[in-house]
Amino acid sequence: MHTSDKFALIGAGPMGLAMAKVLKEQGIAFDGFELHSDVGGLWDIEAPRSTMYESAHLISSKTMTEFADFPMKAEVAEYPSHREMAQYFRDFADHFDLRSHYQFNTEVVQVAPLGESGEGWKVITLQNGQQTEAIYAGVLIANGTLSEPNMPQFPGQFDGELIHASQYRHPEQFAGKRVLIVGAGNSGCDIAVDAVHHGASCDISMRRGYYFVPKYVFGKPADTMGGAIKLPMWLKRPIDSLILSWFVGDPQKYGFPKPDYKLYESHPVVNSLVLYHAGHGDIAIRVDIADMSGHTVTFKDGTAAEYDMILAATGYKLHYPFVDKTLLNWRGDAPHLYLNAFHPARDDLFVLGMVEATGLGWQGRHEQAEMVARYITGLRDGFKAAKKLQTEKSASFDRATGGMDYLDLPRMAYYVDKATYRGAVTGWIKSLQTGQG
Repeated sequence: MHTSDKFALIGAGPMGLAMAKVLKEQGIAFDGFELHSDVGGLWDIEAPRSTMYESAHLISSKTMTEFADFPMKAEVAEYPSHREMAQYFRDFADHFDLRSHYQFNTEVVQVAPLGESGEGWKVITLQNGQQTEAIYAGVLIANGTLSEPNMPQFPGQFDGELIHASQYRHPEQFAGKRVLIVGAGNSGCDIAVDAVHHGASCDISMRRGYYFVPKYVFGKPADTMGGAIKLPMWLKRPIDSLILSWFVGDPQKYGFPKPDYKLYESHPVVNSLVLYHAGHGDIAIRVDIADMSGHTVTFKDGTAAEYDMILAATGYKLHYPFVDKTLLNWRGDAPHLYLNAFHPARDDLFVLGMVEATGLGWQGRHEQAEMVARYITGLRDGFKAAKKLQTEKSASFDRATGGMDYLDLPRMAYYVDKATYRGAVTGWIKSLQTGQG
């Protein structure tokens, strides 16, 4: 099988599928590899590395999340479940005839360059216990960002059940148990609501405060209420803070700590139920953990309580185990790549989907994929715009934060400002379409 003129695409989750689609459109030969037996990535709860749980839903509305050229069906809920999302990605793959480009049940175990950029990559895969080695022109990494648990080391010894949120699947795991959720991000708050209904009790331990956003405002999904007017951040922040105070109130009165950062400097929690249950006394808010002994957890404010289960909703780490870390230009908790995708020195290695922004949706990620594909063809065809992008990415560059001072946390290490990021990406797409810089 002749592969040296093809790219190897790793992953058939939503980002991998978007990349496969635009590779087809741009006439770029590729082979796709997927560990699972089907497409959908983590949204397929049956996938080997899925971190879904039965009650999981999108935290953004379908109209703000879907691909522009493949809208979700009218009967799909405004906030789709993980099963609706998995079906959506299966339908997407069928509609654009992407499955035939993939080898399923296939793990990529190693990718390594043969030399300088453009000299090819060795790709080793494992399927049914059989290793295969092939040479590819380049590698496109789209294996996802939410599968490697970020499990903290807790002080002391806990004799109950201690799990990460990635091991949570169904509410029956809480049956009759006194539950402590550590971490109050979107997954932590979702899971806490499950624990309220199925456990004997539920507390949440929080290191810092969060901004809470309701799912609905005036009967419509909150993320659809932005309107056509784009406000500068100095104006948007106080206006949105005022609106949140109307619809959410003051979470501090339920015991939630006050955020020590400004709105939009970290990802907000989109959840209407956790505040409801806190207000009804169903959830007790705890500070950070100081110690554990037996079933007793002592908190840093001196209080203590007994628990049967601790669930760490402490997020995920970027994980690219098949490629040498030095090849990805890591800086801190994430690779430092131009527009979160382009390697500064290589034109045959790209990372897709390593990008988060409030409201970016799948369309924003589709645009990232199109930009990369057009860059590949632009270099091949000698476009001035491709040469300009090549020069820009090889120089010193900053992440597209739009001047936002994001919290120094692993999950925020690849966060961008939506307007700044999409503006840059769509600008490059337009330039690469015409070929001019």
